[in-house]
Amino acid sequence: MDIFERIASYRAENERMAWSGTFKEYIELLKKDPTPAKTAHSRVYDMIKSHGVEEINGRKRYKFFEQEIFGLDRAIEKLVEEYFHSAARRLDVRKRILLLMGPVSGGKSTLVTLLKRGLEQYSRTIQGAVYAIEGCPMHEEPLHLIPGELRPEIEKELGVRIEGNLCPSCQMRLKNEYGSDIEKVRVVRVLLSEEERIGIGTFSPSDPKSQDIADLTGSIDFSTITEYGSESDPRAYRFDGELNKANRGLMEFQEMLKCDEKFLWNLLSLTQEGNFKAGRFALISADELIVAHTNETEYKAFISNKKNEALQSRMIVMPVPYNLKVAEEEKIYAKLIAQSDMKHVHIAPHALRAAAIFSVLTRLKESKKQGMDLIKKLRMYDGEEVEGYKEADLKEMQNEYLDEGMSGIDPRYVINRISSALIKGDLECMNALDVLRAIKDGLDQHPSITKEERERYLNFISIARKEYDTLAKNEVQKAFVYSFEESAKTLFENYLDNIEAFCNWAKIRDPLTDEEMEPDERLMRSIEEQIGISENAKKAFREEILIRISAYSRKGKKFEYSNHDRLREAIEKKLFADLKDIVKITTSSKTPDESQLKRINEVSRRLIEEHGYCPICANELLRYVGSLLNR
Repeated sequence: MDIFERIASYRAENERMAWSGTFKEYIELLKKDPTPAKTAHSRVYDMIKSHGVEEINGRKRYKFFEQEIFGLDRAIEKLVEEYFHSAARRLDVRKRILLLMGPVSGGKSTLVTLLKRGLEQYSRTIQGAVYAIEGCPMHEEPLHLIPGELRPEIEKELGVRIEGNLCPSCQMRLKNEYGSDIEKVRVVRVLLSEEERIGIGTFSPSDPKSQDIADLTGSIDFSTITEYGSESDPRAYRFDGELNKANRGLMEFQEMLKCDEKFLWNLLSLTQEGNFKAGRFALISADELIVAHTNETEYKAFISNKKNEALQSRMIVMPVPYNLKVAEEEKIYAKLIAQSDMKHVHIAPHALRAAAIFSVLTRLKESKKQGMDLIKKLRMYDGEEVEGYKEADLKEMQNEYLDEGMSGIDPRYVINRISSALIKGDLECMNALDVLRAIKDGLDQHPSITKEERERYLNFISIARKEYDTLAKNEVQKAFVYSFEESAKTLFENYLDNIEAFCNWAKIRDPLTDEEMEPDERLMRSIEEQIGISENAKKAFREEILIRISAYSRKGKKFEYSNHDRLREAIEKKLFADLKDIVKITTSSKTPDESQLKRINEVSRRLIEEHGYCPICANELLRYVGSLLNR
């Protein structure tokens, strides 16, 4: 399909979705399916749910956000459940402004943009179809045509709730064009669109002296005053403010707390009563979700002003902190780089992880839990197991500080430094050391970092470097194991034979001499020590492995060494430790002999084919690890 065929197909799809009929036909449509009459809050919640919901470890994960928002699962779950879900059920929170409050570059704007784009797409589906009175400047719900006295009976019959009244423009048109005959009023399907100002509005504050309240509520059309003779004639008024156009959908208030007070007063009645005042008209009904965003400093200044109490009581404040998971932070950087024109520069494995480790460390707070340091905490937040700590400890730490993640280095700074490194010279490949060096060089130029913070951040760069050193050594050592699977399986089977004998107070038979021997304690401990299993904990660990084997056996499955994450890690580390001297000699030799050269080439090939390296960063990695092992 070529470009013009796609355009034609898109146009045909829009034409297929078009619907036009009378109000009577719209009522028949609602009798079959009342969902088009849902509120704006219900529409947003249903749109989020329509993309799917996963439940992992008792927590809900909404797939709608996962392509663009990373590491904010807890904040998003709270947002969806405590605000969108409650508001969709017509609870009182729908009469509140949703205020997203968090640090710069934390994802607040991205989250709102996602909601707007999602609504646009959802209105193109059958479940998200929106119908409006034809020609209404506010695209209002056709059910507003029904007089208040008749609504209770009709609500029961249709299974809907009717809230709000006709806008001044539709009131006049009903009398003049339709002779007050409601049945004949034309109804059309509308597609929500920010670009066409249908159901999605955006208000951004500017100079208070020049910005007019008309930007929100519409304005008088002075060119028609002489024609219609009155400012209270709806035909002499433009219902084109952001509050008018956002009706039926979502209204974004950018940097809300920077607005002049007069722009916020309209929100008092809009949130609580579902209407606002414009021109010389009665209160105008509007059904819209108002979402605003601001940073912590401005919010604190706002709540400290007693004059703002009325508006503050009409707000639901949702904290949006920085991401605290290393793996998710990597995804943020990868996404931003993928959007650039620098995709031809190869990013070496673990380069973005090193940056992510540094970023997350700056956002974490020291735990009061005994023996817990920032690196252990970072690993547990990232989903890794840490010896001596359980899931309960993780939840306790996550609830230890309510403001954790509200400060630290923002992703924008890190991606700026990565961009600076990417653009220098004729760079073909960028590794972790290049990234950390770029971050370090930029700390001196960062305007808001104090001397004490700079020292702290330099220490975090050192920690990130050490973490990378470990990853680099493991990567090379792994690549050196030619028959890794076979070696690992042999060691694994040997370990299992020994722990089985140990737990059953039995002996094992030597495969060569056939004599009975005591279980090889040295072998078992050499594996267990790789993952920090203490002398006191070894018996429990061995018994746990046997229980796992028994569970697999009952299900008719074979227990492999890769089925147990910690045991797999121990086996690999044991193999790596045995290979350390070979790696050291091979990688550090300035004039390698034929066998060493062959081995280096084989390792490079494995790094490139199996681990995502390019020839440049594979050679750099080998040289770097050689120097590390010789220190």
